[in-house]
Amino acid sequence: MNSIARTRSFNRGVGAAVGLAALAVALTAPVRTSARATQAQQSGAPAPAFEVASIKPSNSGDGRVMLGNQPGRFTATNVTLRMLVRQAYQLQDFQITGGPSWLGSDHFDIVAKIDPAVQESINAARGGIGPAAVPGQGPNPLQLMIRSLLADRFKLVVHNETKEQTIFALVVARSDGKLGPELKKSDVDCVALMASARARGSAPPAPQPGERPPCSVRIGPGNLSASGGSLAQFSQSLGMFVGRVVVDKTGLTGLYDINLTWTPDQMPKGAPGSPGDQPIRVNGVDIDPNGPSIFTAVQEQLGLKLDSQKGPVDMLVIDRAEKPVEN
Repeated sequence: MNSIARTRSFNRGVGAAVGLAALAVALTAPVRTSARATQAQQSGAPAPAFEVASIKPSNSGDGRVMLGNQPGRFTATNVTLRMLVRQAYQLQDFQITGGPSWLGSDHFDIVAKIDPAVQESINAARGGIGPAAVPGQGPNPLQLMIRSLLADRFKLVVHNETKEQTIFALVVARSDGKLGPELKKSDVDCVALMASARARGSAPPAPQPGERPPCSVRIGPGNLSASGGSLAQFSQSLGMFVGRVVVDKTGLTGLYDINLTWTPDQMPKGAPGSPGDQPIRVNGVDIDPNGPSIFTAVQEQLGLKLDSQKGPVDMLVIDRAEKPVEN
């Protein structure tokens, strides 16, 4: 399964330490439309949709959240509508406004069937790291299908606004252009690797022990690790931890291997009785309670810097949503 979300507790904690500036007046006039109509207008073609989908309230009480795509099936476990909107529209929490009071509190379990031909297009879209679409190139087929599901079953109606906000620009920190030890040029051609895997009808070869899977991204508390990703993709992922949109202004092209480790503002709980000043191991990564902040880590480990600037930020305003009928 390709996991495309984290645990509920993790999503709730990221970016909490950085506040946003007050919103300015919208620069574009809003046009209200359903999620399905929005994508149809943009593409000029019928929006892709799941063949059939089952949606039920999630009453397990389990804090774990998973969204994933297996061949012919999309599953979402213990998700909120806010999580689904965030995934479908490639947004961070702070880019979503409006909506009903239960937007981030009611949880659902979803199982949806994917047409085999559509599954092929989903596989073909995974030429870069992670399941999300490449910034600036629009949503991938799976995200369009989730939008259709939101429009049909949640009766979601949204409109877009662009607002001037405080953002972070990702820039090179040193005047001589020297990069940090954890930011290295990747020698992997992700597009060729995925094309070869599709031609074989199998997944790419498994990595050797201790190696990161090529053309992948791993996100966890205090760690962001990518293999074969662009700085634009890395910036998009970094935004969820700093509470602002991060725009790549490094001028660095090509693909990179990145490993960023820092001490999160909200540390995960260690084993009962463990010392509070000792590293905590989460998903194979040690989190040092006395380590650097994410801003210091970006500069020391990557040779980059987060520079506070003003810039346009895309916002999604939820005008209407309804709880889906259980089936």
